[in-house]
Amino acid sequence: MSIPRDVQEFLDEYPGVHDDPSCKANLDFYSNKLRCRPDNCTIEEIHVDWFGDYGKLESKHGYIQWLFPIREYGMNYESQPLQTHEIREMEADPAIIERVVQSYNLMLDFYGMRLVSAETGLLDRALPPRNYTARYQNLVRSSHNNLRISRILKCLSELGLEQFNAGFLLHVLNEQSESNQLNSWGIRSSMDRWWANCIRNEEERTWIGDLIKRVRSSEASDYVFTRADYEKAIQNRSETGRLGI
Repeated sequence: MSIPRDVQEFLDEYPGVHDDPSCKANLDFYSNKLRCRPDNCTIEEIHVDWFGDYGKLESKHGYIQWLFPIREYGMNYESQPLQTHEIREMEADPAIIERVVQSYNLMLDFYGMRLVSAETGLLDRALPPRNYTARYQNLVRSSHNNLRISRILKCLSELGLEQFNAGFLLHVLNEQSESNQLNSWGIRSSMDRWWANCIRNEEERTWIGDLIKRVRSSEASDYVFTRADYEKAIQNRSETGRLGI
């Protein structure tokens, strides 16, 4: 399938988008100096007060542009597209990067997942008392989250956290292949065309794309991408710098 235009622009690092040095809303928000709009919350307030509040995370829509800014306009016109000077400053600030990881953890919990290793990006199902089954069902049912995930993956790449993208994609692929979880047409469609292409590392993007094709044709081959395969792929990248089973 062809790569969607917005994803191709992301892969090309937005050639038609120019930096505006006067814009710094995302930097100030992640520095805990600015409240997001329209929810009027600081980043740290969202991390503390919204964690586990699934009704709020599902029904509100303006916060996602603030938690995961990218160099594109979203539906919240009170937010600001990410600027290249902001990327440089945010990447260089360990406190900001830690807040971005907390934002990722917030959304993973909402989706019924948890980050096992921030170093490698390895994921697993959420642990009790979290009900991962209910969260998975919500993700299947609420298709607007598919667009959110595309934004999350793009933002993580922009801010030097692309190891999380492979960890997320391969976790979902394992759930689909081994347990028939998260295996709806809507999620597969978003994953195969959008999510799997939101990786700027071409070798890694190709490897994951080929693996997805192998899983999708598993009815003929009986191939199953197991949890052990997932962990081995992430371990290999940690040890050698390249995904592999």
